[in-house]
Amino acid sequence: MGIELQRVKPFEICSIRPPTENSSLTFRLTRNCYWNRCAFCPVYKYGARFSRRDIGEVLEDIRRAKLIDDLMFEHSIGVVSHGGDEFARADELAAAVERACREAGEDGAGRPEMTSADIDPRLAWFHSWFKDSPDMTHAFRHVLSWRIAGGRTCFFGDADSLILNPDFLRRVIDHVKLSFPSVQRFTVYGRTATAAGKRSTADLEAFREAGLDRVHFGLESGCDAVLSLVNKGVSSQEHAEGFLKTREAGLSCSAYVMPGLGGKSLSEEHAADTARLITRIIPDFVRLRTLEIFPNTPLEEKAKAGEFIEADEEQVVREIRTLVEEIDCRTVLMSDSATNLLDVQGRLPEDRKNMLAEIERYLGLDARGKLEFSLRSRISSFYGQYGGLTADIYREVGPYLRQEGLDFTRASDDDLRRGIVVIREKLMP
Repeated sequence: MGIELQRVKPFEICSIRPPTENSSLTFRLTRNCYWNRCAFCPVYKYGARFSRRDIGEVLEDIRRAKLIDDLMFEHSIGVVSHGGDEFARADELAAAVERACREAGEDGAGRPEMTSADIDPRLAWFHSWFKDSPDMTHAFRHVLSWRIAGGRTCFFGDADSLILNPDFLRRVIDHVKLSFPSVQRFTVYGRTATAAGKRSTADLEAFREAGLDRVHFGLESGCDAVLSLVNKGVSSQEHAEGFLKTREAGLSCSAYVMPGLGGKSLSEEHAADTARLITRIIPDFVRLRTLEIFPNTPLEEKAKAGEFIEADEEQVVREIRTLVEEIDCRTVLMSDSATNLLDVQGRLPEDRKNMLAEIERYLGLDARGKLEFSLRSRISSFYGQYGGLTADIYREVGPYLRQEGLDFTRASDDDLRRGIVVIREKLMP
């Protein structure tokens, strides 16, 4: 006997997660961010409140995800290729489940989403992609993406799972392993302030023993002046203490840094101090996230008041050059964010020469060449992130599209700048 469709319900998904976890199965252990004061961050700024989830809620979400996976397996979705679109088949099955729930008088759609009608148009774009309470289709697509990607990874959110008791995480991981035995890697976001001040090395070892493999830390900068400017709530020393303690506990660590975060005035200090911090903490991965100033953030207010002057793209590239030149440890530098201009990545120190050559090729372009490079890069990033161009972007770049590629011969410098801005405003960080 097959699964009764009205029993199937959506579950809460971590919309905010590292790009490396885009195809991971995700579960929310907490909701939102208890700090939520970083000046550059647009996330959780519209009434979202931090809360810890009850263990029963989390285990119920795992049960719901398992039921969705089993139902798709019954219909051979994501298991064997039928020569068609697996996601379209999953959408049809999700719609059938919703109909069955309505006919049974049950709500299968989850909590209603916050309206984006009064949100800044740019933030409304991002809000449309981040669902606090996913609908049935989103839940089915999420599980299918994980299954198609191999079904081996799981991410727990939201912003800092290190605040939880290790026993809580152990129970969740054990339940995921029981329900989804193919999962081999478990990861979380963490704050270095939590690891440094609220967790002992024994606590962090207990997380590893519970099955946690990696912590993603948003360092942003190793410069205290920059950390204070953006109200990160942590010092470079605390960054180092939390990171080193986590590494000592045997957990893999990813460090996220944000070129451009110091603006024009702190650019050189930001890059040099960050390189020194990375050298000291020796992360497994350094991941670049170029600064974007979002509407209605404290950093935008500083920019409007003249207290923060944004670094231009060339200055940001020079910051990345400093990182590549001055990081003196074995690590992997990744440029896995659509906001980044250059695809500079590789192993340090082995690939340092090749990465610097890529940077110098850009810096060697004249002003017009840099503009054309930037627009080409942004168009490519947008295609890679969304699979096509939106109407407003097409209006800007459509006149330059040719069958053989892009031709900017008739575009003015202002035309190129406008196209770059329109695309950057829609790229996910």
